[in-house]
Amino acid sequence: MKDTLGLYYYPNPAEKRVRMYVRKRYGQVEFRLWNSEAPQIWEGHDWVPYEAIVAAAEEYKKRKAGVDPLEMYDIRVAERLLVDEGGVGA
Repeated sequence: MKDTLGLYYYPNPAEKRVRMYVRKRYGQVEFRLWNSEAPQIWEGHDWVPYEAIVAAAEEYKKRKAGVDPLEMYDIRVAERLLVDEGGVGA
């Protein structure tokens, strides 16, 4: 899906108030979270490269607490959106 902020998907399809935006910049897939009930998330956080998400997932595995970042930041969905939008490999 796409709106004025860019390409996005719903990390939890049942929760339409939260969107995950994706883009490709300098050859890297980046993510940015938007929540209609917490606009400060978008305003206060920049785009996050996938490599940083993978590093956070490693910390999650060590601590076994919270939510696995790889569940919310889905590289396969992001790459598919980018390919569909631009017709070029993600």
